[in-house]
Amino acid sequence: MPGAEHAETACLPDLTTAGLLTAAPGRYTDQPDWVSLHAPGTTNPTGVPGLQVDGYFPDTSTFNTTHGWSHDSQFVLRIPDDWNGGLVVAGAPGTRKQYSSDFLISDFVLAQGFAYAATDKGNNSNDFYRDGEQPGDAVAEWHQRVSQLAVAAKGALRERFGHRPTRTYMAGISNGGYLVRWQLENRPDLFDGGVDWEGTLFTPDGPDLFSYLPTAVRYSLGLADAEDMYAAGFARGSEALWPYHQSIYWGLTQKVYRAEFDPGYDPTCPGASAGATLPELVAPCPSDAAYDSAFADPDRPVHDALARISLTGAIKRPLLTLHGTLDTLLPISTDSDVYAQMIAERHRDRLHRYYRIEGGNHVDSLMALDPQQLRPMLPCFRTAFDALVGWVETGQQPPASTTVPRPPGNGATDPALLNSCSLG
Repeated sequence: MPGAEHAETACLPDLTTAGLLTAAPGRYTDQPDWVSLHAPGTTNPTGVPGLQVDGYFPDTSTFNTTHGWSHDSQFVLRIPDDWNGGLVVAGAPGTRKQYSSDFLISDFVLAQGFAYAATDKGNNSNDFYRDGEQPGDAVAEWHQRVSQLAVAAKGALRERFGHRPTRTYMAGISNGGYLVRWQLENRPDLFDGGVDWEGTLFTPDGPDLFSYLPTAVRYSLGLADAEDMYAAGFARGSEALWPYHQSIYWGLTQKVYRAEFDPGYDPTCPGASAGATLPELVAPCPSDAAYDSAFADPDRPVHDALARISLTGAIKRPLLTLHGTLDTLLPISTDSDVYAQMIAERHRDRLHRYYRIEGGNHVDSLMALDPQQLRPMLPCFRTAFDALVGWVETGQQPPASTTVPRPPGNGATDPALLNSCSLG
């Protein structure tokens, strides 16, 4: 891998998660980092022999302890023996690491013959905000590491096959989807298109996490009611998901991202660490209950920090966005609905298709919480990726932007919902 400080190569009989899990735990994939993102019962392809390269680029932070390296900017590159000449690049969702999209993205694209590369984004874990010197530095590094990996993976493929990939795509979920958006806006020289699966929306003045998560914190503390939640953007019909998000996502997400962009607001919470135990990690900062009011002050430095990494909508390559209507971490009305409008305002909607997936939520593993209303998003991602490839490589227009209705059935058990999705 050009530019890598360390790399280890292995020829493997099966690069998919089914095959990688037959090795010692953590050797070629990290199941705990991806198992909570998909619905049980999802069928994935298997049996793709090829080459895997694990390593890291030079970096000074040490959040990622995978392989015992204690070194950030770790990556994985997988090259199937039957390479089709294409490359798919992914950045990790949330605060996860380089193997976090193995089940969601890697298995599927490898089976089609694409090479696959993923990065931990240069910092990870719930303490990612401690990386860098200035507010926003940690997130800004995410962009650098994705671009670095794309360049290096193309160079590695050229060394192995004598030519660079004919096409390079980017795909990602959540923060990984945000990185797709940013790269297609800012590095169109590296990518031919992308699929944005519920990407995080960052804007200098909102809407973003800081304009609605404080309401969720107030709700968790008994200071807001359901009507307040609806007014903040949380969807009616998503109520069955609220207890889980209250116990895991809302408080943690608000405090660590606020610490990244506005550390002076409450330097004691989360402080030097988001927490050592699960109760400490997920506990909201009481001060964050009022953060939306503080964020509304245009003179707070948080606006400048966000401006460094924010999206504009000015995409320069084809982009397919999909987002679940019941997403309860990144509500669709405050996220992808807004981003689609930003793209249209930049007169780039000819490059964009937007699919609102009825019944989709942020992580497919939560199907059992409301199986008659929820549906898995992964099958829709697969259909969207195929549509992107057809659009870029043969000029076949994807289905028009639309709200994709939820078919009848149990989202936790019905094979038709678990493994198929039509965007038309």
